[in-house]
Amino acid sequence: MPDVTASPSASSVRDAAGLRPGLALTTLLACQLMITLDVTVMNVALSRIRSDLDFSTAGLSWVIDAYTLVFGGLLLLGGRLGDLMGRRRMFVVGVALFTGASLVGGLAPTAGWLIAARVAQGVGAALAGPNALALLTSIFVEPKARVKALALYSGMAGAGFAVGLIVGGLLTQWLGWRAVLFINVPLGVPAVVLALRYLPEVPRGRARLDLPGALTGTAGVAALVYGFISAAARGWGDVTTGVSLGAGVVLTALFLAVERRTAGPLLPLSLFADRNRAAAYTNVFFGYMASMSMFFFLSLYMQDVRGMSPLATGFAFLPTAVLMFVLIRLVPLLLRRVGPKPVTMAGSASMVVALVLLTRLSTETHYFPLVFVAAVLMGCGTGLALMPLSVIIMSSAPPSVSGVAGGAMQTIQQTGVALGLAILSTVFGAASRGEPGPPHQVLVSGITAAFAAAATMAGLTLLVTFLFRRDARDGA
Repeated sequence: MPDVTASPSASSVRDAAGLRPGLALTTLLACQLMITLDVTVMNVALSRIRSDLDFSTAGLSWVIDAYTLVFGGLLLLGGRLGDLMGRRRMFVVGVALFTGASLVGGLAPTAGWLIAARVAQGVGAALAGPNALALLTSIFVEPKARVKALALYSGMAGAGFAVGLIVGGLLTQWLGWRAVLFINVPLGVPAVVLALRYLPEVPRGRARLDLPGALTGTAGVAALVYGFISAAARGWGDVTTGVSLGAGVVLTALFLAVERRTAGPLLPLSLFADRNRAAAYTNVFFGYMASMSMFFFLSLYMQDVRGMSPLATGFAFLPTAVLMFVLIRLVPLLLRRVGPKPVTMAGSASMVVALVLLTRLSTETHYFPLVFVAAVLMGCGTGLALMPLSVIIMSSAPPSVSGVAGGAMQTIQQTGVALGLAILSTVFGAASRGEPGPPHQVLVSGITAAFAAAATMAGLTLLVTFLFRRDARDGA
């Protein structure tokens, strides 16, 4: 990630931005919303994608994982390239690649074509995402303005997951699943134009490219995710599953060893020395692992079991999206008044209750009251448990490593999403494989088992909240 030690002075950044930070922030927020939308916007369209392109149930998760895995694996490298080659330049290249890949994906005639396009989207997002955050911290240097900008940026990241389901439902219902990808084109092209006009040209730093770290880290996560996907399709006794999981563990250990010894690590382990920041990173990982289950498996339940249309499925998540947008404004105030511990604890507990409720689904469960209550609790839970984490991480990070801290946060988030979906797909496959009964009952058995595992992940986030210092006032 960009080394903020080498960042320009505040005055030079403001001059470069043409004294129009509002337009610059709008551009960065629009990009953040666009790339996070694509983590979930495909969920509502999965059922139609599966029938149109002949995906298997286990292979269908790669429509999501191909994007989140590449996005998360290359985030740190994308940020470092921004420091070497220019943050605005890499941001523009990333948005342009993301937009072009969306167009190609919308034209996909086969499953392989779509997966390749999703990979390219992930590469583009990995270039745009970390450099957007680095540009934001360069433009907003006054503490209160920076906290407010970070809260908005984090809110777009969290709310984008829920909004993606609504947008996906609208487009899939009215125009077909391909429109879910085509919509990025009229969004991405203006974003490139606005970026070239309003974003500052930040001088390049003297960062070193940690290629061994990038290779071992990305390959390690990829091997772990592939291993869990393989377990879902072939079982735990399969040779491919064991080799993939073993290779993932070894490569991850090598990555940590490389980061400990290299002079310019992609992920400085010193970031985890601060207790609040380490706890926040941990909850980013487990929290996004758990929350993604609701979007993926509840979408399958409502369409494949209850027969709801993509449009109705998308609007079923409206309470979650509305509450997350409301909490964008409230979370910074709550952090200043009571600190991170009570806020994240309440949010984590709400997530646990929501996911436990979803383990009670049956083939006859209606939207009201159970699913509606779970959607409300999930909106409150993700807003309170996950949105504060970026403010905690970035506010407590020293200026010399603030860019690295932000890149690490996004990397851990996307890795959690990819691994979480892979693990839960494995649980789903194991629970539904060989289950007697009609197809809908088999699906429900797998889905509720996945929600039970997700509730356990959310429970881990609740335990981690006890590590936050009670007297801290992040975001003040």
